[in-house]
Amino acid sequence: MSAVTNPATVAECLRVGAGFSQGDRNWIAEQFATLDSRLAGFHADATELEVSVKDREAKGQKVTLECWVAGRQKIVTTSAEEDLHAALNDVRDDLRRRLNDAKTRQEPRNNKHLREVPPPVVAAEDDTDPARADAETA
Repeated sequence: MSAVTNPATVAECLRVGAGFSQGDRNWIAEQFATLDSRLAGFHADATELEVSVKDREAKGQKVTLECWVAGRQKIVTTSAEEDLHAALNDVRDDLRRRLNDAKTRQEPRNNKHLREVPPPVVAAEDDTDPARADAETA
């Protein structure tokens, strides 16, 4: 993979959606900071993250984290954990897992279209090796 000139970070790409305020953004960005190493392989201007919560601090709370990376399918992770901190950690870990899976699917060993197969190397026969000549005539 070539180096990215402007790598994506959570702090740069994160938007807060329904159920969160701008005041929550810094706290959430701190929770998601471990995603920075995984996002660094993508360009910041082509990557977006959005986190939202439905029925915050209620019994049926649902946290959703969406990730858009140019050239890839949108990834959506959700959590129904009742504790908001646990739900954020759950969606963060699930997103990291899905990004790793997506990267693995695009690696050459798992995608025959991306694999570069070198032409077979034909070994030159050397008839001057006496041991080999004896084995072939025996």
